Amino acid sequence: MLVAATLAFYNPVNQHPFVNYDDDRYVVDNAHVHAGLNWDTVRWAFGTSEQANWHPLTWLSHALDYQLFHTNPAGHHFTSLLFHALNAALLFLLLAKSTGEVWPSMFVAAVFALHPINVESVAWVAERKNVLSTFFFLAALGAYGWHALRPNWQRYLAVAGCFAMGLMSKPMVITLPCVLVLVDYWPLGRVQGSASSAMRAPQMPQSKLLVEKIPLLALSGASAVITMLVQRAGGAMRSTQQFSLGVRIENGLVAYATYLWKMIWPVHLAPLYPHPGDSLAGWQIALSTLTLLAVTGLVIKLRARRYLVVGWLWFLGTMVPVIGLIQVGDQAMADRYAYIPLIGIFVMIAWGAAEFAGTQRNRVMVLATAAVLAVAGLGVATHQQLGYWASSYDLWSHTLAVTQRNFIAEDNLGGALVLEGKVDDAYPHFQAAAEINPHDPMSHFNVGAYLQEHNRLHEAVEQYETTIRLTTDRPLLASTYANLGTAYRTLGDYVKAEESYSQALQLNPGQFNAYLGRGVLLEKQGKLEDAIASYQRSIELVPTDQGYLRMAHALQAAGRTQEALAAYQEALKINPDAREAQAAVEALTKNH
Repeated sequence: MLVAATLAFYNPVNQHPFVNYDDDRYVVDNAHVHAGLNWDTVRWAFGTSEQANWHPLTWLSHALDYQLFHTNPAGHHFTSLLFHALNAALLFLLLAKSTGEVWPSMFVAAVFALHPINVESVAWVAERKNVLSTFFFLAALGAYGWHALRPNWQRYLAVAGCFAMGLMSKPMVITLPCVLVLVDYWPLGRVQGSASSAMRAPQMPQSKLLVEKIPLLALSGASAVITMLVQRAGGAMRSTQQFSLGVRIENGLVAYATYLWKMIWPVHLAPLYPHPGDSLAGWQIALSTLTLLAVTGLVIKLRARRYLVVGWLWFLGTMVPVIGLIQVGDQAMADRYAYIPLIGIFVMIAWGAAEFAGTQRNRVMVLATAAVLAVAGLGVATHQQLGYWASSYDLWSHTLAVTQRNFIAEDNLGGALVLEGKVDDAYPHFQAAAEINPHDPMSHFNVGAYLQEHNRLHEAVEQYETTIRLTTDRPLLASTYANLGTAYRTLGDYVKAEESYSQALQLNPGQFNAYLGRGVLLEKQGKLEDAIASYQRSIELVPTDQGYLRMAHALQAAGRTQEALAAYQEALKINPDAREAQAAVEALTKNH
């Protein structure tokens, strides 16, 4: 029932395209992923820090999907959806087995499956890492329950193996050893002297249970070190000059309270909430702090109800890696970060309601009806939230409507309009992004691309040079240098053009438009065979009608008429409306 309901409510996602928010870097334009599953891809996945993360299993899952589905987004979306449905089923089975309570377990799993705050983790292909790591996180919990029944090293190894795979999918599951300490307390009841659990796991002294977690903590420590190194190298980690410790603590307090509010009233959800910096109002910080203290005080007062203690600490603890004390990126919070933490709150609600109902028939009926209506309402809200992911334009238009001064949304809405051919409509959004955040490299790149398209080349060069000063992001730098090379080539500065193309290819050997631009440069210099080789490499990376057209020109100039004809025909397959290719094919066919 859980799996069927999840697949039914999320079914629209299978008709969605990729979005212009990391889907290109993770799948659409990633040459390593396009290679599919092979040893070269495995070596790359385990050795790369691309996207400022070390998550080799996530890369391999994308490579397998590409091998199966290529650029058809339906397959990629369905894989993420399938993992989400499996996670809901696993969560239900784990809770039901460890507590012996079927209906509260079902309620928790159903709310997890259909809560709209989890839509981002499922509908965004690039966020595969979240559903994949959670699958291994829950598998590790299941293995731990198995180990708890009869502890031995083989079962413990299963726990460690699942945990390691979770860390290699997304390091957010780093808190698992602490979660295991909580589940020892409830529902497993492994702590000596506590009430027996439904599983009747053998009890042990608390000190021994803590020692048992040391190897897992070592895995957490190793993952933390790797994550900090790759995020610092990738330029994702923000300094204390950008966000002071005080600002981070204030934002963290407000974020905790906001997650709770969005759990209760899931509206105005967005893929990115801009960091407020030091602009948070005093009343927001005070109200959030009071909310957290009030819930904490209530949990302490009712500590005999162990599910309250475990649920609250689960929420607070699993959120720590992403609450912003170590600031990565420019977001204040993110819906995807609540995927695991809110399970703790769902448990508090489900078991609290079940205890309140007790065996009184009237209360049971009222609460059962309320639970069904709540889950159904969440399902409808999820279906609506999915609609905002139906296209890049829908996603970023909605994001701008529900957030303020969101320069990343402005950038991406402009990018979505460019993809629709509405370049002039996109330009004001790029300008708005640069105005909101003058240090945003993407907006300067986009403004430069617009100016270059309108032959304002000297202004475009200035924008590109500003982009290069502001970023260390290798893919963005590679794209910038490729465009800069074309601008210099058009201006007649062939030396700087060649330097820019070389820099682009050094940063990203898969930068297809750098090969294309270099081919044009070589052709202008009369080096036809070198130009043809450069065009060929561009086409191998990303087949485009322009790539085939340019190669056909060079082949025709080199007297290789049959090959030129074949290249023109390939250009027409990609773009049947390419008049230049149509005319060339007709002329060459007639002459032949």
